[in-house]
Parts: sequence; C-alpha cells; structure tokens
Amino acid sequence: MTATLGDIAEHVDAQLQGDPAVEISGVASLRRAAPGQLSFYTHKRYAADLAATRAAAVVLNAAAAPASPVASLIVADPYLAYTRAAALLHPPPPFSPGIHPSAALDAGAQVAADCFVGANTVIGNNVSIGAGTYIGPGCVIDADVSIDTHCRLHPGVTVMAGAKLGKRVLLHPGVVIGADGFGLANDAGRWLKIPQLGSVVIGADVEIGANTTIDRGALEDTVIGAGVKIDNQVQIGHNVRIGEHTAIAGGVVIAGSARLGRRCMIGGGGAIAGHIDIADDVIIAGMSGVPNSIRQPGAYASGVPITEQQTWRKNMARFRKLDALARRVFRLEKLVE
Repeated sequence: MTATLGDIAEHVDAQLQGDPAVEISGVASLRRAAPGQLSFYTHKRYAADLAATRAAAVVLNAAAAPASPVASLIVADPYLAYTRAAALLHPPPPFSPGIHPSAALDAGAQVAADCFVGANTVIGNNVSIGAGTYIGPGCVIDADVSIDTHCRLHPGVTVMAGAKLGKRVLLHPGVVIGADGFGLANDAGRWLKIPQLGSVVIGADVEIGANTTIDRGALEDTVIGAGVKIDNQVQIGHNVRIGEHTAIAGGVVIAGSARLGRRCMIGGGGAIAGHIDIADDVIIAGMSGVPNSIRQPGAYASGVPITEQQTWRKNMARFRKLDALARRVFRLEKLVE
C-alpha cells in the first residue's frame, strides 16, 4: 500500500524533517532504495550508503539526522520504527473468502463464513476455525482442533488432533503441530512406545517458522505462550512450556519437559536439555548447549569458537588431558601447603 510521510511519522511516533505529503510505496535498504521508498540507518558502518541513498526518506536517530541527504523520520529506536513502518506499507496479502472445490471438510467441521480454505486441504471432525482465518493449500487439520480468529496457515501445515491455536497465529509452510513426542520405555533392550495423550496449546500472536515441529504432550499439553516467535527448523519436544514473548532462532532443539521463561532469546543451533527450567529474561548465545537449569536472568554461552584447524587439533588433544592436569595441580598445591 501507499502512505504519506506524514501518516508514517504519526504511525511510528517520529519527528519528521521533510515534506509530509510525499508518498511512500515501500521499503528498501539504503543502497537499493529508489525515490518513493523508505529506508533506515542504525550504524556508522553504513554512513557511505546514507550519504549516497536515493530513498525518499530515512528512519534514524537524532544524532545521525544531520548527515541525512533526504527527508528524515527521527526516533529513538530506528530499527523498531522501521519495522512498524514496513508493516504498515506491506500488510499481509488479502484473500477472498471461500472453500476450494478440492478441499475435503468433514461434516462436523465449523468454518467461519469469511475464512479461506485452499486446494487439497483436509479438515477433520469437530474442527472449529474462527473468523478471518486463512488455511492455505495442502494443509491437514485433524479432528478436534480449535483455531481462533485471524490466523494464517501457509501451504503444507499439519495440525494434529486436539491442538488449540490462539488469535492471529501465523504458521509457515511445513509446520507440524502435535506430532507424537519421543516417548519410549526400554523393555530388555526393546523399545516400547509410550502413548502420547496430551496435545499442544498455542497462545495469541505466535509465529512459527517453516518446517518447525512441536510435539504433543505425553500426559499434559505442550504450551507455547502468547507472542512467542519461533524460527525455521526448530524441534520442540513433548511437554515443553515456553513463556510469553520468547524468541527462538533457527535450528534450536528443546528436549521434552523443559520450561523456558518469558522474554528469553535463544540463539540459532542451540540445544536445551529436557526437564530443566530457564528463568525469565535469559539470553542464550547461538550453538550453546544447556544441560542444566538457569535460575537467574542474564546472558549465557557455551561451546568452542572456530579457530585455525591445527590449533584446534592441538587444543582438543590437550583438552583430553585436562582432568589429569587438574589432579596434578591439586597434588602440587597440597605439597606446597
């Protein structure tokens, strides 16, 4: 859509330096922006791009405003204001209500009149889908699922029996909600499957990235709190509970019955052990392994950073001798004492 600079400034609560009547039709980077587009500036490494930009306007802070060659939207947090402006200019694509002729809906399904159901989608018995919801092509919505209003399920999403989705949930292609958790008991060397009897409850305004899987609970439900944002290819085990407004980057693995607090940030490729607790407001760096509970807010990291191969091999050889070295130091300390 198109909006004037004045409208955008009001929307993001910015001080405008420039003509409020200028129309903006989209957003782009400083380097690629053309007239009629909005960009943003957050770091001095992009100073040359700012000086040369052809954007109609730039979102930046007061300290950087004198260097802008074009109209400026001055705010305390340029990236946040840019995000709000981009959402205003690029809303989700509209859809026309209707059910594709190839979709298969059980007679017991209840779908609001203004929903869209795409081609080859299957919707089971006793499913409830709220107003303004979009169900893309090739989705499977199993029996007894409840989907609240204004949700959007992209193509190829699977929601298994009994799951509950809150308002405005966004599921990207290939998401699987409510598959069985990895519950097994060992019977003299043979694995017996434990029935997975819980389901998944997802709060309002949750976004889940492509090919992410969230397992159903074994007895109780797996719970994803309101406002949680989950990236692509994340695995969340059975009975996990994730607090409100936590963000989880791609490739993270969370084992069963782990409990994450509110407003946490989990870096890409991390692994969180099962049956542990993570406090509110915890930041975990990418590629970190978390084997034990974290009781206090703060930033945490683990793992060995990349280094030159020969040095890494030498360090790993020495690492294997670390316990013996520590024991020698302990004995020497006792002798000195």
